[in-house]
Amino acid sequence: MFHKKRIAKTAIALLTSVLLIQTVPVHAESIHTAKEGDTFFTLSKQYGIAMDTLIKANKDISPYNIYGGLKITIPGQENKAQAAPVQMKSEEKPVTAASLDVSADTKVVQAWGKTFDYSKTLNVKATAYSSDASENGGWGAVDYFGNPLELGTIAVDPKVIPFGTKVLVTGHTHPGLPKQAFVATALDAGSSIKGNRIDIFIPGSKQFVSSFGFQDIELYILK
Repeated sequence: MFHKKRIAKTAIALLTSVLLIQTVPVHAESIHTAKEGDTFFTLSKQYGIAMDTLIKANKDISPYNIYGGLKITIPGQENKAQAAPVQMKSEEKPVTAASLDVSADTKVVQAWGKTFDYSKTLNVKATAYSSDASENGGWGAVDYFGNPLELGTIAVDPKVIPFGTKVLVTGHTHPGLPKQAFVATALDAGSSIKGNRIDIFIPGSKQFVSSFGFQDIELYILK
């Protein structure tokens, strides 16, 4: 009788363990296949995780070079299909210089919690280009100095904006660019980029990038 009770208790314990294992959700890393327009910001909102956590889980990926087809690790997610993509609202307006915290007296501008010193502002006409060979003079997906093109690269007229100059870009709107102002570097040039003109590199197909069109934007020339 004693042995039967012990066996019964053991069986119940084992059954309880199995049920507990089955009912506890298993959280593991999942993989997101990037689409054109994805950023770490939009993915953090889509999956409900901190952007810093997402960036740390993808140390080998530049936040400025996320393109369609790129595999991005989503930490702490259940191994399930990707959540529905975040839809861009058509009524969303670009972040303009007027919405930034700007001090003209001290030449300081603040964006997304960071403070930048700038020497002057410059109003320019902007276009955008992709890595398509037809838009890069046959040189491939590299800038004027042979570096791989990435988000944050802009083509300039070096007589107006010297190569290597860092600028804060404001007033733009395109799903392939950060919604707020972003920092870019003058690392490229183009035969049609003369005077107060810049060309912004955006990862993605030529068709996707072409929707940028022509936009009037304001640059803050950073010190």
